[in-house]
Amino acid sequence: MNTVVAGFVKQFPNIRVAVIGDLMLDSYLSGNTRRLCQEAPVPVVDINHHAVMPGGAGNVAVNLAAMGAQVRILSVVGDDGPAVEAIAALQQRNVHTCGVIRCSGRSTLTKQRVLSDGQLVARLDEGTASDISEEQESALIDRLRTTVLDVDVLIISDYGYGIVTERIITAIQDLRHSDSAPLIVVDAKRLERYRAVRPTAVKPNYQQLCALLQLPTSDTSDPRWRRVQHLSTELLAATEADIVAATLDCEGSIIFSRDQPPYRTYAHPSPACQTAGAGDTYLAGLALAVAAKASPQQAGDIAAAASDIVVHETHTSVCSLEALLRRLQGELTDNSKLNSLAQVLENYRHQGRRIVLTNGCFDILHRGHITYLEQARSLGDVLIVGVNGDDSIRRLKGPERPINSLEDRLRVLSALSCVDHLVSFHEDTPHRLIEAIRPDVFVKGGDYTRDTLPEASLVEELGGSIKILPFIEGRSTTRIIQRMTSLNAAGEAVVSPETVLPDAMGALT
Repeated sequence: MNTVVAGFVKQFPNIRVAVIGDLMLDSYLSGNTRRLCQEAPVPVVDINHHAVMPGGAGNVAVNLAAMGAQVRILSVVGDDGPAVEAIAALQQRNVHTCGVIRCSGRSTLTKQRVLSDGQLVARLDEGTASDISEEQESALIDRLRTTVLDVDVLIISDYGYGIVTERIITAIQDLRHSDSAPLIVVDAKRLERYRAVRPTAVKPNYQQLCALLQLPTSDTSDPRWRRVQHLSTELLAATEADIVAATLDCEGSIIFSRDQPPYRTYAHPSPACQTAGAGDTYLAGLALAVAAKASPQQAGDIAAAASDIVVHETHTSVCSLEALLRRLQGELTDNSKLNSLAQVLENYRHQGRRIVLTNGCFDILHRGHITYLEQARSLGDVLIVGVNGDDSIRRLKGPERPINSLEDRLRVLSALSCVDHLVSFHEDTPHRLIEAIRPDVFVKGGDYTRDTLPEASLVEELGGSIKILPFIEGRSTTRIIQRMTSLNAAGEAVVSPETVLPDAMGALT
């Protein structure tokens, strides 16, 4: 899977994109707090760093450019200092800005965040949020009509600040009927406004999804993904889109597409103050993947990987083409060693995250493994997978195993969005892992019961619980190897493990 999906990402530099929407300037004032203000019980932040970068539609554009695409942006800003800074920052990041209209009658949208010791203290918003004038609409439509003749995909990034007016939407709808019309991907607070456009893909977050379908957002009885996973028909009908990518914050995203079951991706937890702009990165990755002709599920995996990279960076950030390729190709980190997980686990517990642990050989990855790992991940917030070392597999399975080395198995598993961390172990049982990780839930698959599971008492002594998941009937590595052996004995062509592996992973793509 990782080789196939990485192939789509390698096409990104050939893709031409236009972004239309609300261009903003994101400003970050960072410092430290050592005292309270005398005038009021509020912290005094001693600023020691100031950074500015494009925000809103500008953040979408710079993410696209960082992923290698050829990018143009269309918007209306003020004739002021923030506009100069935003345009300069875009140009420095290889975004073409000839479609940005400067107008003395508007004030450029600016979001200024104040951080103390890495924590967000306040956000100050200013700028014109009313609809652009008829004259500005006409100028923007003229540039839009010229631009879309030479792009593969048009992204609408509508924050509701008056740039994408009804007249602009009508112009986009008219362009949709052209023989040379690009793909259209929409991220908007009010998606119902774009139904007549019949977008290729839309990206609502949970609040926007609920508003679109008039659902309550206060229901906390079930996780968000459970509440929305059965809404495929309703969402596709309400948006008239081919693909709906519903982002659910720390619960990942669910991809809805016509004639295919919903597909879930997973998020790796991060502090909320580090998620600014992650939706823009997801949007950029999704649009480029769709333009590269990835399947909806593959596009979801690419978008999820891109956003996961930026949420672990401070401030509004971008995902580079190189970082995305490394992630999708399964580049390993030191987290494959148990001692390097200690600080990560401490942070998760401090955040109240529910930690799930499972273990196995995962020698030739197949559909049963994928289903099992996705079910295990749904039982908590973080999934850690213990992977048997080569020597321990030989002791358990015999001298002919494993088929794939530990390094290869770790690289394949690291490409799965449902897996948060991998850790190898070389003992015959996972007791040492359990003692070190102290999971909230320990998951095993097969015909075990609580009484026949050797690790059960240790898990419960450490405060965890046991969950037994059934395997998919007829799906096992042993059966795959037996079939290969029988074909060889019969003189038929033998399917090598290298060939079996991508086919068996087809459920991911």
